[in-house]
Amino acid sequence: MSANMAGDGKFHFAVDRGGTFTDLHYTLPDGSENVSKLLSVDPSNYDDAPTEGIRRILNEYDPTGKKYPRGEAVDTSLIGSIRMGTTVATNALLEREGERMGLVITKGFKDLLQINNQTRSDIFDLTCKAPKVLYEEVVEVDERVMLAEFFDEGKSEATIDLLETQSSKEDVQQ
Repeated sequence: MSANMAGDGKFHFAVDRGGTFTDLHYTLPDGSENVSKLLSVDPSNYDDAPTEGIRRILNEYDPTGKKYPRGEAVDTSLIGSIRMGTTVATNALLEREGERMGLVITKGFKDLLQINNQTRSDIFDLTCKAPKVLYEEVVEVDERVMLAEFFDEGKSEATIDLLETQSSKEDVQQ
């Protein structure tokens, strides 16, 4: 964690939720740092590992002595930051598991992810095989990114409504 968090009177958490364990690196209000680990899935004891890990740390180190009972909302007034990452989604992508996917992309860029950037270990190897794309279907949207609202004027609601009806495959996530 960065030095500017040291001793600022707040808790700061960095959480990595993995498939087996959830790791927490945290800075206490006095600036000291520590790590903690708990099972990512333990339904007989808690619903969500990151929340449970934060609750346990607050329960043990809260300078006011306040208690944080399991199952109740966590008071966030002493939390300065929470950074969270997960390897679960990365592993699902690498293993090609999970939901069937569709790609919604700006019109004219349909093959962008398929073309990719042509990076390969041997630039002159014309027989190298590119990995298969993760999506099954592509829907192109006639839009442009704006500073506000992220859609061209008057198109946002109509465009979004059309996306679901344009998909030709059942059960494909957009």
